[in-house]
Amino acid sequence: MGHSKPGGCPSKEAPDGGWGWMVLIGCFVITGFSYAFPKAVSVYFKQLMHEFHIGYSDTAWISSIILAMLYGTGPLCSIVVNRFSCRPVMLVGGLLASSGMILASFSANITQLYLTAGVLTGLGLALNFQPSLIMLGRYFDKKRPLANGLAAAGSPVFLSALSPFGQVLLDYYGWRGGFLIMGGLLLNCCTCGAVMRPLESLRQSSKDQPEAKEMLPTTKAEVTGLELENSQQVVTRNSTKDGSRKSGTNKKSQKLLDFSVFRSRDFVIYTISKFILVLGLFVPPIMIVNYAKDMGIPDTEAAFLLSIIGFIDIFARPLSGVVAGLDLVRPRVAYFFSFSMLCNGLTDVLSAKAATYSGLVAFCVFFGVTYGMVGALQFEVLMDIVGSQKFPSAIGLLLLIEAFAVLIGPPSAGHLVDAFNNYQLIFYMAGSELILSSVFLSGAFYLCLRQEQPKSSKGQQQVEELALGESDTVQDCTGDLCESLKEEGSLEQSLSGLPRDRSGTGADTGGTECSEQHRKTSL
Repeated sequence: MGHSKPGGCPSKEAPDGGWGWMVLIGCFVITGFSYAFPKAVSVYFKQLMHEFHIGYSDTAWISSIILAMLYGTGPLCSIVVNRFSCRPVMLVGGLLASSGMILASFSANITQLYLTAGVLTGLGLALNFQPSLIMLGRYFDKKRPLANGLAAAGSPVFLSALSPFGQVLLDYYGWRGGFLIMGGLLLNCCTCGAVMRPLESLRQSSKDQPEAKEMLPTTKAEVTGLELENSQQVVTRNSTKDGSRKSGTNKKSQKLLDFSVFRSRDFVIYTISKFILVLGLFVPPIMIVNYAKDMGIPDTEAAFLLSIIGFIDIFARPLSGVVAGLDLVRPRVAYFFSFSMLCNGLTDVLSAKAATYSGLVAFCVFFGVTYGMVGALQFEVLMDIVGSQKFPSAIGLLLLIEAFAVLIGPPSAGHLVDAFNNYQLIFYMAGSELILSSVFLSGAFYLCLRQEQPKSSKGQQQVEELALGESDTVQDCTGDLCESLKEEGSLEQSLSGLPRDRSGTGADTGGTECSEQHRKTSL
């Protein structure tokens, strides 16, 4: 699959820098809160069990509800983004996420925690996560793989910071004080939403205010555009395209949720592959600690395994973005994503029989690398398939489908452990699901590419034949014109050789008339 240009926001309009770096920082923070917060809240679970006299499974539903809201409300986020744009949606989402944790600190039972810390906070994070990715895709095109990799690194960074910070808050202020302070931290989502300035208004202000031009880096097209030949034709052609693009954008903007993305065969293939992927992707990091404890490893050393995965993941995601941005890899980013899934699946399968702590450490190192590759590339591939115009609807529908996989994958692994009392089976299951997803994605894209090649070759041949026919016509016309000029030149020579009229007027007048006729013909 080749690299496709974004549809609604053309790649030549993406600044690839300037204010886009502030947007990247905001997306980094939002990604960190969205993915790390449901896991960081788990440090309060033990005290919640004593407070409300409930079991671990009851408290675990808080994290599950947050993740379900993050994935399941994808279409809702797409609708409100298409209706109100990204920045106001993110501001409201930050307020909802913060108010959810603040209200949760006053909860009197577990049900109130489900509604506040689960539903309200999860909805607020969802309203921040999806718009931040949309804005990142609009501000970056050539550097988009690197930008996605850096933004995805927010997840392991915030997980490494929020978990110990939450434990400190729990020790000093209890779970209620910890929830209150965490709610205050989530107000930073509003700050991140404030920097998500629409690209159109930024360009408009750059025309009026000179200081705003610093936010948009100078592109080569602006420098070399004055040197183009046939500039009038180029301007006319571009104005026609801009007019058609604007009219098309106005029509598409009326759709709050664009289901036409399912007409794209590449998007359908990617959606099926991602569903299979999510079934097994989150199982190993959830089960690795209990697996280590079941082997007799102390609790502190078992918990350190997750820290290893997070530390390696911090560096794996930006590096994966750099590799994906290379000229050799960028047109084949879907195959690179498939390769990362294959490596992650093989890591699960080959490490299933690890019987020592050193073996589990080696597994966490390799898993952290491959897990980071998958995390950095998943949204880059989606942007490459659908483009920035349809990305809001595409990611919303995709996250909704992934929500079912999130609710199926980890619980099914838990039931498998309860039935057979064997953790190795879940690693085999998770690894086989990732391998299947990788093979399906790469194989389907390869077959679709082979089917499209004959059509493209026929079309190219017709274009070449048409161009060849036009060149022959031009050449024939040019040849006829040259022959006529040669004949006129010989006629002029013959007339100039005639004897002059004795009166001195006849031959000279005829020669002058022929010369003027030749001059007019040549002109």
